[in-house]
Amino acid sequence: MRKAKGAPEATFVHPTLPVRRVNLAELAAYLGLSPSTVSRVINRTPSARSIPANTQERIFSAAEQLNYRPNMVAKSLRKQNSYTIGVIVPELGEGYSSTVLNGIETALVSNGYFFFVVSHLHREDLLSEYPRLLLARAVEGIIAVDTPWRESLGIPVVTISGHSSMAGLTNIVLNHHLAASLALQHFYRLGHRKIAFIKGQDFSSDTETRWSAIRETAQQMRLEIDPHLVAQLEGESSTSATGYAATQRLLRAGVPFTAIFSFNDISAIGAIRALREAGLRVPEDVSIIGFDDIPSAAFQNPGLTTIRQPLQIMATLAVEHLLARIHGKSSGSAGEMVLVEPELVVRNSTAPMPQPGRHRRD
Repeated sequence: MRKAKGAPEATFVHPTLPVRRVNLAELAAYLGLSPSTVSRVINRTPSARSIPANTQERIFSAAEQLNYRPNMVAKSLRKQNSYTIGVIVPELGEGYSSTVLNGIETALVSNGYFFFVVSHLHREDLLSEYPRLLLARAVEGIIAVDTPWRESLGIPVVTISGHSSMAGLTNIVLNHHLAASLALQHFYRLGHRKIAFIKGQDFSSDTETRWSAIRETAQQMRLEIDPHLVAQLEGESSTSATGYAATQRLLRAGVPFTAIFSFNDISAIGAIRALREAGLRVPEDVSIIGFDDIPSAAFQNPGLTTIRQPLQIMATLAVEHLLARIHGKSSGSAGEMVLVEPELVVRNSTAPMPQPGRHRRD
């Protein structure tokens, strides 16, 4: 690497001695840049985006070569901030939680924050214990994903799909009425009137809100919801097996249907397998709509029509609102709701209703 004019020699490595870490001033002098510029890039602050990419690359390269590491402890003591956030999720599985977590990580890293993540697995003891454990580790705020929130900790908390009205809590929520309308109107335009529903588990924060929206929308559209065509997901985790089992129960009920609106994409994938094993084709015999638009939805066979929940945007909004409250730019209000709009993504798992007279199943 070419040394900047007037910079000290970079003689920090000895073949037989431990490598000494340079400080920020030494790194900046070596690069011929101001310490503030180097600090902005190293800490990935939003203002660093205005610094040319080649300059940022040069800073990171020199930091690695000269063994520079920012002293986060000193930084925390100086600014009285830990630069650490707690994130609580139901589980670390595929689908919803992992997609949201990826968005949270991207947003926090770009703002120079570290985070702890814990999964409560829907256990009441962990739901109560984990917020306090995170608080004991000096987190400045908490993001709770699809998790019922009942704690008052004295630090900012933002939920994603939380639906709580506690004071000091910000909720990032989807417009479930619009989501229900998009799905049911799509089915209606395709001629479907006998629609089956796969409802979420009781532990999901979205289950009752979404189900209420579906029932209200169906009533407005004068679509009958047959109780025999409603199956609830069972089990403690979100897997394709739960949708598979729920669809088997729908089939055993013996009530004809031409479409399924599933609680999430993961369960919809399991539903497609159950339909195929019953000798039914998707979408020729039964159309199906999922929910979330997880990355694998587009690569199913057939590609899954779904309600896109903008999970990455919701994650980014959660981080933005949390950091704004941490830095005193927003106080939050009791049960503050930030509404996010869904989108219908049409792929190949939906089609016009089968023509009368076609033999669908025994």
